[in-house]
Amino acid sequence: MRVIAGTARRLNLKTVPGMDTRPTTDRIKETLFNILQPELLECRFLDLFAGSGAIGIEALSRGAQSAVFVEKAPKAAACIRENLKFTHLEKGARLLQMDVLQALAVLERGEPFDCIFMDPPYNMEWEKQVLTALSSSSLVSENTRIIVEASLSTDLSYAEALGFEIERRKDYKTNTHFFLRKKQI
Repeated sequence: MRVIAGTARRLNLKTVPGMDTRPTTDRIKETLFNILQPELLECRFLDLFAGSGAIGIEALSRGAQSAVFVEKAPKAAACIRENLKFTHLEKGARLLQMDVLQALAVLERGEPFDCIFMDPPYNMEWEKQVLTALSSSSLVSENTRIIVEASLSTDLSYAEALGFEIERRKDYKTNTHFFLRKKQI
């Protein structure tokens, strides 16, 4: 796995050994960031269930002002620290080694993020818990784009009732990305 573009382009990133994380493949990451590129310059990026940190690091490499990484697992958090140091992107980064819902509570009342990415364990309904927490959070404005990486079978039909609209869905062979924003009132 590597950084695709930007200041850390072509640098290989470490991944967490074992099956506890599913790193986003380079091809899927490239497609995702081709979609996000117009919004990345100087954005505030939040990477939930960060794993190796590859998504937030890609955002920093491509011009994001800052990235907050949230990862509970100690081995994965250590991997994020190593990858940030190796890519020289630690200046714009903050790592919260804790549960995602706890991290959202810690971050609450801060400025809204421009982009929130989450790649939770599949088929455990973490998406619903996080979107429920974000539905009334100061961390989300009408300009915040939320991306959910999930299994192909994931149903986010409840998102509208939480005040979000799905702007786009991009399916791949093994998973999908949902792109959401708060509904305009």
